[in-house]
Amino acid sequence: MAAIFPDARDFRFRDINVFPAPALEALKELEPRIAAGAIYDSAERCDAPKCHPETRNAVQNDLYDWILDGDGSSGSPGKIMWVTGPAGSGKTAIMGSLADRCAANGFLGASFFFASWSTSGRRHKTFFVTTIAHQLAQHRDDLQTAISVAIQKNRGIFEKNIHVQMEVLVLSPLREVISRSDRSPLRGSIIIDGLDECEAEQYHDASIAGRHPGRRGRPERTNAEDQLEILQVLQVAASDPLFPFRILIASRPERVFRDFFDSEKNPSVLAKKLDLHEVYNADADIALFLEAEFSRLGRRYNLPPSWIPPGAVATLVYKASGQFIYAATVIRFLDTDHRQAPKALLEAILKMEAVATSNPLEELDELYLHILNSSPDPPLSALWICSISGCLPIHDSPASNVQALLQTDPASNEAEHLLGKLHSLIRIPPLRDQATTQYTFYHKSLLDFLNDPERSGNLYVEDREVKLFVWNAFVRACASEFFIML
Repeated sequence: MAAIFPDARDFRFRDINVFPAPALEALKELEPRIAAGAIYDSAERCDAPKCHPETRNAVQNDLYDWILDGDGSSGSPGKIMWVTGPAGSGKTAIMGSLADRCAANGFLGASFFFASWSTSGRRHKTFFVTTIAHQLAQHRDDLQTAISVAIQKNRGIFEKNIHVQMEVLVLSPLREVISRSDRSPLRGSIIIDGLDECEAEQYHDASIAGRHPGRRGRPERTNAEDQLEILQVLQVAASDPLFPFRILIASRPERVFRDFFDSEKNPSVLAKKLDLHEVYNADADIALFLEAEFSRLGRRYNLPPSWIPPGAVATLVYKASGQFIYAATVIRFLDTDHRQAPKALLEAILKMEAVATSNPLEELDELYLHILNSSPDPPLSALWICSISGCLPIHDSPASNVQALLQTDPASNEAEHLLGKLHSLIRIPPLRDQATTQYTFYHKSLLDFLNDPERSGNLYVEDREVKLFVWNAFVRACASEFFIML
């Protein structure tokens, strides 16, 4: 010891915990089993929506205060808050900006941003708990050690269900660290966004019954079942007296969430609900966003101040009906269609009249129709979009492979012909990246629109039509020397 502490004498050690080096090696088994793209600051989320400066301040401040101080004088012991609102109300942008703020101030324990379009593990529950555990292991060194030891003692944990994983990888290590640590207490948030986009994992072959009439195949799991399972796992965590984090869950108000957070139907859930559409008026923030973006476009294209017609901002705010996605889509449309001047495009949007219906998304639908109809062949463009989003072999493929498969003439530039004017709806990789990068969509509301015949009208594409289109493309590709194996 003298070599480590020269001339030291009359001292003693207390509360020493020695962990062998192999324990920390166990964390390496965790790394390939996470959805890295689901973490708030991942490369995959580099262009994810964030709140525009000076907008959505009230809701962000309220959520941040709840993370730090709970419900104040209300006395409610709930550690879960459900943030909800209709499509396009800005939930993901708020959660992303809040995660940045929490991380900067040391109050972010973990995050998981679900996305139904992603191929990196963000679509399913498989890597949900492991991704949370991985982030907690980076939060503090004593927690890292506890999680690593838990993995070492439970080598089969990655094959267990998420209830067991939550207990072994998260709750038990937290209890151990909290019970024996004299360091500052753990606190902060776990932020879960887009849980309504979690798609079901299928563990059984549901087609058995069709192939073998005498045998009963198990029905396919529904998305709601997997979403409910995640809610139940989070409820168990929040119910643990030693669990130190507050959990924010953002989703659309689908039935599984309404029922779960209904105190009459599920009295065991101690959760708070925050409805963005009911509690916060987003009109002023949308106006601020539009004014700032119009100024940016004016500088970019060297436009005079008069390029914005009088009353344009107020009209667009009215049309948005509290939906930030409407305003964001308008700006992208003005900024990406270089075939016409921004002023002409804006005037066309202002002149659009939505048919009066009970549909709260009618103005957004009218905007989607206007943009899609700018394509040389709108029905075929809609068919391409539905094929890209709805068929897994295509959904998981880079843009160049999608083009090679779906184009009727391999030598043509059909993709650019059909999608070239739709950059405000679809992220289209630049030519140099198309061999490695996929097509993605700015917002799920576009796919909801195309999948609803009442909303999309003659652009609606039935599922069987998509399957037939893709099947014929495969047959054509197999017969062609230009076929690229997916």
